[in-house]
Amino acid sequence: MAIAKASKAMRFFFFNTAMVILIGIWLTGFDKVHWFLYVVPAFTLFAAAVGICPGLIIARKIFREE
Repeated sequence: MAIAKASKAMRFFFFNTAMVILIGIWLTGFDKVHWFLYVVPAFTLFAAAVGICPGLIIARKIFREE
């Protein structure tokens, strides 16, 4: 199985999405937000840094994109 790598545009999108969520957490207050809200920016920052996105791999398997 080949690992699906995210394109540069997709990695930039992941980074921007994580930043918007983190700004929302910051504006709300880090101590007031449930810990689960930190999971999404952590995964999207990982996908932006490494280029491997589990959601992208699953979507390509579901929609049979080679």
